[in-house]
Amino acid sequence: MSRSITKFVRLSPTKARLIAREVQGLNAEFALASLSFMPNKGAKFIANAISSAVANGGFEPEEVVVTSCRVDAGPVLKRFRPRARGSASRIRKPTSHILVEVSKPQSKEA
Repeated sequence: MSRSITKFVRLSPTKARLIAREVQGLNAEFALASLSFMPNKGAKFIANAISSAVANGGFEPEEVVVTSCRVDAGPVLKRFRPRARGSASRIRKPTSHILVEVSKPQSKEA
């Protein structure tokens, strides 16, 4: 088993989790191929984390499975925008931490 962590990605964790659920349990090669056709911003970051986890273990993408793809919330950058009558409103810019684990599939012996 090998893993990869991508920290402080400027993407909302809720948006990234939608992509992470799609690739859990898939073959790493198939997951990377399907992520390359997704239009979401998070797909690029998750694909990068999967390929990094595969390389960290010294595997080939066709021989491993994505066992876990987890997205945790990182710190939130807080900015302010001026509004009417001298007031201000807060703008939240969330960040994410993406953790991907890959391992070789267990063979079922009868």
